[in-house]
Amino acid sequence: MLQKLRDSTSGWIATVILGLLIVPFAFFGMESYMSQRVDSYAARIAQPPSWWQSAPQAWPLSYLWRTYDIDSADFRQRFEQARMRARDEQGDKFDAKVFESADNKRKLLDQMIDEQVMRLAAEGHGIVVSDVEVRNAIQAVPDFQVDGKFDVNRYQLLLASQSPAQTPRDFDNRIRDDLQVSLIPNRLAQSAFVTNADVDRVMRLLGEQRDVSFVMLPAMPADTAAVTPAQIQAWYKSHAAEYRQPETVRLEYVEVDGATMPPPVVDEAALRTRYEGDAAKFSAAEQREVSHILVQVAADANDADKKAAEARANKLAAEARAPGADFAALAKANSDDAGSKDKGGDLGLMTKGGLPGPFEDAAFTMKPGEVRGPVKSDFGWHIIKIGKVLAGSQRPFEEVRAQLEAEMQESERERAYNELSGKLVDQVYKSPSSLEPAAKATGLEVKTTPTFSRAGGPGLAANQKVLRAAFSETLIQDGTASDPIELGPNHSTMIRVIEHTPERPRPLAEVSESVVAAIRSDRQRKAAEAAADALVKAAKASTLAKAADGAKLAMAEMNALERGSAIPSRRAVDAFFDTPRPRGNLVPVGKVEAGGQYIVYAIRAVRDGDLAKASPQERGQLREQLSNIAGVDAQKAYVRASRAKYEIKVAEDRL
Repeated sequence: MLQKLRDSTSGWIATVILGLLIVPFAFFGMESYMSQRVDSYAARIAQPPSWWQSAPQAWPLSYLWRTYDIDSADFRQRFEQARMRARDEQGDKFDAKVFESADNKRKLLDQMIDEQVMRLAAEGHGIVVSDVEVRNAIQAVPDFQVDGKFDVNRYQLLLASQSPAQTPRDFDNRIRDDLQVSLIPNRLAQSAFVTNADVDRVMRLLGEQRDVSFVMLPAMPADTAAVTPAQIQAWYKSHAAEYRQPETVRLEYVEVDGATMPPPVVDEAALRTRYEGDAAKFSAAEQREVSHILVQVAADANDADKKAAEARANKLAAEARAPGADFAALAKANSDDAGSKDKGGDLGLMTKGGLPGPFEDAAFTMKPGEVRGPVKSDFGWHIIKIGKVLAGSQRPFEEVRAQLEAEMQESERERAYNELSGKLVDQVYKSPSSLEPAAKATGLEVKTTPTFSRAGGPGLAANQKVLRAAFSETLIQDGTASDPIELGPNHSTMIRVIEHTPERPRPLAEVSESVVAAIRSDRQRKAAEAAADALVKAAKASTLAKAADGAKLAMAEMNALERGSAIPSRRAVDAFFDTPRPRGNLVPVGKVEAGGQYIVYAIRAVRDGDLAKASPQERGQLREQLSNIAGVDAQKAYVRASRAKYEIKVAEDRL
């Protein structure tokens, strides 16, 4: 029997099966089968292998695909940053419910997907952003400028004041990444253009004038006809969704707000200790005037090319160190750095963190006037020269005392807030069915809200996080307190539902007057529309003038009417210009409802805008606007085409 089993497991069929099992284990390891994996992405971008673009995304070939995840935590962080910006920009007009909408979340996630796709496209095309481009972009940021010029001290101070603080190198990397992502779309936008024929066509449309006849129908008299019980019942039944009492809740809550806590007293000794600990924050870094000659070495260069580049760099270094050598002239004639070549290799005043590692290490150990090199970096070989050196400086304690005190007060207030909110949470968890004991133990007040629906209400009930918690199944059914809900920096609350009314239909007896009013309003609207339709029909059969005369209505005429006119109304004028032009003896007739009143109109004549009246400046402005529009369209088209190359999966439930 054992021999028979051995024979069965040594045949060609067994060999094939064993081979199929070995492949995935060899490629992906035993751990991929033994360990569980919990996905946390908000979006996953999958790319087929470059050598097999049509590879199916089915196991085990799916392992050949490269995946790039946008983590849900990153999405939430980005979403909260967007929320803070929107709140700062809109102030009291900020609507948390609108901001939290699914459409708004998906819009932000699509932006993050587009950025990742553009990053992959840039990497695929081998796009590299030079140090000069990064430096120019940073120096062009208005926040880093004083009197219109880049200020290193302001730059470093603003970076240090971020939370968390950023180093110049961190910020450089961020700017380099942003430039890499936006390079192709921006160049596409800049290359867009429009022809003279396009400009002429738009100018004719913008300057178009129309001769219009119109009749403003009088408002229909109020409908006072009887409404039968059957009509009331039918309307109530067909519009049942309009006559429902929404689900409502009423809350009790305890709020902890760091802004209302008394300001802590700051000790002078503590201020000086903090000053000494943050000495780097109040110092201006040393600056060095750096120039260089770059001998570029391609990333995929062969050994011969690398040796040739090194030999050329050694030769240039020797020439630069020669007595009386003109470093700027050598850089202009030989440097491969397009950004600094025309300036004689001058990179300007640099601080630590702004140059590639080996380049920076050499530059900040050199003396003024010294030439050193060649020094190897990822970009190639550098011959470096140092000009003037500006020593760093330290701001005195008295100058920054007020800032230190404000910072310490804020940190102490935050500490006090954390202690109080932590104590509140501990007390609430001990007795979650009421907030009163916890409030008494912490010296806080229990407050209540008025009754509100899912649409929100005043004060606390306008916060989207509070709304989500208040209408959650757990809080409604259990009657227990919520977890802490963050309302803002150092501002939180804990809530408990004390009253809940489910959604229910409002009885007909309660809404009968509203139903009757709705029926009469609908009849009045239909009567007005029928009158307008009858006048349109009569005008098409003869003319608008004859139809108006037959209906004993006044007809008005407007000649040379232009786009954007407010007479008789903006909506009416938009309808006039949306209507096709007259053809032959056929005069277009239409109707439009504006401000609760119908207008019946006829387009008698259309004249194109006069191109001769446009000045060169106006044509130039229009050309620029049209080019910008075309550039934006080109950007969007490129992003859409790039996205089509990837399989993108969105986890809607994690947004």
